Amino acid sequence: MNDKQMYLKPNVVLEPLVDSWYAWSHLISPATAAMNIVGRHLTIIESYLSAPSIHAEAVLNPKMKGGPFMDFGGGRLDEVAALEQESYRKQEKVIQFAKAVKELDKLLLNEAKGYGLEDMYSKVPEILKGYVELYYDRHNNPGFRFFESLLYKSEFYNKESQSIALWLTNNDERPFCLSTPRLAEPDVLHMDIAFDHPCIDELAKMKRTPQTLGYIKAIAGISPAQEALFETFFTETPPPPYEKYTGDKIRMRYFGHACILVETKDISILVDPLISYYGYHSDVEHFSDVDLPDMIDYVLITHNHQDHILFETLLPLRHKIKNLIVPRTNSGKIEDPDLKLMFQNIGFNNVIAMDEMETIHFGDAVITGLPFIGEHSDLNILTKMCYLINIGEFKLLFLADSRIVEPALYKHIHNTIGDVDVMFLGMECDGAPLSWLYGPLITKKLARDMDGSRRLAGSDCDKGMALVDIFNPKEIYVYAMGQEPWCEFISSIKYTDESNPIVQSNKLVQICRDRGITAERLYGEKELLYNKHTGTFS
Repeated sequence: MNDKQMYLKPNVVLEPLVDSWYAWSHLISPATAAMNIVGRHLTIIESYLSAPSIHAEAVLNPKMKGGPFMDFGGGRLDEVAALEQESYRKQEKVIQFAKAVKELDKLLLNEAKGYGLEDMYSKVPEILKGYVELYYDRHNNPGFRFFESLLYKSEFYNKESQSIALWLTNNDERPFCLSTPRLAEPDVLHMDIAFDHPCIDELAKMKRTPQTLGYIKAIAGISPAQEALFETFFTETPPPPYEKYTGDKIRMRYFGHACILVETKDISILVDPLISYYGYHSDVEHFSDVDLPDMIDYVLITHNHQDHILFETLLPLRHKIKNLIVPRTNSGKIEDPDLKLMFQNIGFNNVIAMDEMETIHFGDAVITGLPFIGEHSDLNILTKMCYLINIGEFKLLFLADSRIVEPALYKHIHNTIGDVDVMFLGMECDGAPLSWLYGPLITKKLARDMDGSRRLAGSDCDKGMALVDIFNPKEIYVYAMGQEPWCEFISSIKYTDESNPIVQSNKLVQICRDRGITAERLYGEKELLYNKHTGTFS
């Protein structure tokens, strides 16, 4: 059996975990991980153990979807209690770190009154000394920044907390993943390997290239007790052959949410990979990983939210990616971790940090990074970027979840890049409040009305039409709505026809069509072909 050439089954999930919780980007950077372990994970565990029935009821309430409620139906209390004790044991230093961050915030608020900060360094909590720089902003408000690269070299970056769960899926139905840990299940195999482990690449390659079970077992460190379950994830049946695009046009394929693949016969560019990766029957027609090229020239990341950076997709794609483009930042602010550092520390060796208005040229294509405002709850987040892709004379503009709070910015951008042929715009215009994503990082309680006024929201119809008026696209596509069923487990979004984002996007699409502009809200899958010299649809 060990010598038999096998493929990884198309419906195997490689689920990344940190301390048995679903891994997203704020669980990698040491500072944000510490604050989320304490302010999210341990808080949810404590709440569940004290009132499991409340959690069970909340999970069943559609209005509470995506909230901090554990989805175990009020049961499995002994296992949750054991996870709590294990977390306190494994993350002792990380918990101390999070406590020290709160102490430092309080210290600066109470004692840094605009005078020199040099003497203040002696009062910094011992565990943070040498990892922070104190400063004032121009209005004499005190703050601090981390030397984030040093944190990755410290005891606060705990790779031993990372693991991979392997399991088989047969449908799109998955519960919201950020509030419930992954406990032991008979059909789920836990591999205690860090995210930079070569086993992940070797497993992912086996989706298309067969390998012996003996080879992959050795790399993965599979124990005799794990062998029987591990072998169920493989098959002798080869996948359907990938058909490389060889046409003379630009092919654009929508994979769902904010994920677009742009191809010519010579190049491939993939934007914000959140892909229905698995080969199962679905009621929604969609592209999957079998429709991705063997090598991807550039993967573009627009911003650091969990529906745009999905490790479950990105880790299996790692061996295919020639270049990973991320927005540049090294601010050291706890709320704005450095994506280049993060990806490098989980095994991506080809990460390029890009500045606003910077360009990358290859072949007859140019990628330009553009400013991105909105959708970050008015925090000073630098790690966000829109992208313009030029192929020949053809221009595709990816605005992700931008909210046009200041039209003058985009008028300045238009002065530089001109009109575009195709524009992609996110219109999830309600958005969660600031605390839903950034709450664990905020150490001073925020008033509820303030929290509710600072949304993770994209454009509504009026703001979207302002962008249409500025860039004059021939076609506009609404995307990044989280509508597809395979996005629900990470976004918690479930719309009705009366939902404001649907109403607003319908309105925008109709206005554009009335003007003679091709317009559509994308859903499931979509393929378009363009002449790269004339910009015409075919």
